[in-house]
Amino acid sequence: MRFFELLNVQHFVLYLFPAVAFCIVFAVGLAFYHFKGKESAEREKQIIESFPGGIEGRNAPFPLVLILIIAGTVIWSLAYIILNGVLGVKI
Repeated sequence: MRFFELLNVQHFVLYLFPAVAFCIVFAVGLAFYHFKGKESAEREKQIIESFPGGIEGRNAPFPLVLILIIAGTVIWSLAYIILNGVLGVKI
């Protein structure tokens, strides 16, 4: 039991806002930034699949935001494992 009930609200807000901010930045990143190559403009226009209901599939370039998130995750996990081993942190 906590002495101050407001502390629960503060923790909730501190957990909620970074998650919402990440979702917004991620959505904007997926919408606008792509890893552009020589044939990116042609690939975005060329329809390679057609489905019922007017849904069309394209071979669009891989989003730059996903490249950064995947690279950051790999770097963070390797650094976490190495630093836990080197510093002797007990989990």
